[in-house]
Amino acid sequence: MAGGDDDILLCNQCSCAFRTAGIEGTEVVTTSSERSFQSSLKAKRHLVQQSKEAQQARAIIKEKCPSCGHPEMEYHTMQLRSADEGQTVFYNCKKCGYKYSVNN
Repeated sequence: MAGGDDDILLCNQCSCAFRTAGIEGTEVVTTSSERSFQSSLKAKRHLVQQSKEAQQARAIIKEKCPSCGHPEMEYHTMQLRSADEGQTVFYNCKKCGYKYSVNN
């Protein structure tokens, strides 16, 4: 930036452009939050999590809810630990929404 009347300051993030005439010696401070520029990897992870949740079939089991006593609960399983260990079973009461998990 030479400081001439035709010089332009360009933001690489938002493509905002400013003429530099008259701003020499001015301190420019910018801030952004962590969510302002979300990485493509984080966006993909969010999509994968939503897809997994949508694909999980919720079966019904005759298991008494520890919270409200309802005789049936939904459940699904996931392999969260190493392959040589059991699955984790997630229970959800359809009546009161109580949730808990058990490692098998």
